[in-house]
Amino acid sequence: MKAAAFSEFGGPEVLRVMELEAPQAGPGQVRVRVRAAGVQPYDAAVRAGWTPPGVSKELPRIPGNEFAGVVDQVGEDVTGVSPGAEVLGFTQLGAYAEYVVVPATDVAAKPAGVPWEVAGGLTAGVQTAEIALDGLGVGEGDTVLIHAAAGSVGTAAVQIARMRGATVIGTAREENHEYLRELGAIPVVYGDGLADRVRTLAPGGVDAALDGAGGHALQVSLELVKDRERILTLVEHGKAAELGVKLTQGVRTAERLGRYARLYAEGAFAFPIRRAFPLEQAADAHREIETGHGRGKIVITIAAAG
Repeated sequence: MKAAAFSEFGGPEVLRVMELEAPQAGPGQVRVRVRAAGVQPYDAAVRAGWTPPGVSKELPRIPGNEFAGVVDQVGEDVTGVSPGAEVLGFTQLGAYAEYVVVPATDVAAKPAGVPWEVAGGLTAGVQTAEIALDGLGVGEGDTVLIHAAAGSVGTAAVQIARMRGATVIGTAREENHEYLRELGAIPVVYGDGLADRVRTLAPGGVDAALDGAGGHALQVSLELVKDRERILTLVEHGKAAELGVKLTQGVRTAERLGRYARLYAEGAFAFPIRRAFPLEQAADAHREIETGHGRGKIVITIAAAG
């Protein structure tokens, strides 16, 4: 099979298309012919030299932990999933490839109304956002500050918090403010004076903060939220314990993924795609994700089998 992989750690340029042996579905597993795979900062960290816990150090390594495609092999003891089923799912690595093998429990049915690009990139946004908001206990009547609100996780978090009855203030560059209003958030621009701008927008105070930007955004969160148990950072992992703030702690589930895919198909959940790159341009997709800016999700698309 073709896969975008790397044989040495480094910058985006180490990521290139290789011919590798296709995986085979074992007991309890399904093999998926991938149509689209999401791109995350997680993937860039893997390419740059980080090895996730439990992952073999063997190279070459294929990044990518979210995907959508068509099931083409079903292992023994699998029920409820058949060859030809259109699915979306998640894995630890390996999604930037024509085929990926995962436990059958890690895929959900793809509704017909969800484009491949959206399905391939949905899991990181909705799973991370819901797990984070659950950790913060966000609910009816809360005022929540979401940093990097126009990104894929931020986009999901704004909508989920609004569904729960919270008021959302979202930080973003000015060109994304109308977009945040459409999602139901009150936009505010980054930079000096941010804390005062948020206080003006939330005279009753801020109950919780989800930090998707790090740096100054996290400092502002500490200044505005009294209870540090209600601050969660997606970025500053090394500082969380020292500051007494939370990191995401939870398990991705096919149930959650399928639920949001159905909401998207019903028109009740927005998840815009910033840009789709073909597999051959995976390095460019990594260059784009590493800018740290932009609205919506970056995905890699893989041509259907001929």
